[in-house]
Amino acid sequence: MTTPESPTPSEENVLVKDPAHRLRKLTNALTRYRVLAWITGVWLLILVAEMVLKYILKVDMPGWTDFIPPAHGWVYFVYLLCTLDLGIKIRWGWGKIIITCLAGTIPFLSFYFEHIRAREAKAEIADAKRSIGMK
Repeated sequence: MTTPESPTPSEENVLVKDPAHRLRKLTNALTRYRVLAWITGVWLLILVAEMVLKYILKVDMPGWTDFIPPAHGWVYFVYLLCTLDLGIKIRWGWGKIIITCLAGTIPFLSFYFEHIRAREAKAEIADAKRSIGMK
């Protein structure tokens, strides 16, 4: 029987985090974020090119290009989820998370932010490795 002050075995698992497990979660979240930042950036460039051709240059676009805006929208949504996931795991402030999310709406900015945020996350991962004695 446990006393109210002592945690139950299931609570002990929550209270004591395995540093190697946290390291894997950080690394996986960073990989997902980086991939989605690039995919979002590429889809955004495709979307901008399609809009310039269609609305500024008045080019008659073929029907198959109708999928570009919704495709970018769904990719951007997954990018938002991956950014939020990484930001929470790395413990970024809400301002940094929101700015990073908005970077996926401006052409070329997602590539720049991916570089900056990946560098920050890699430093955090390196600190986590040092804390558990890994190189």
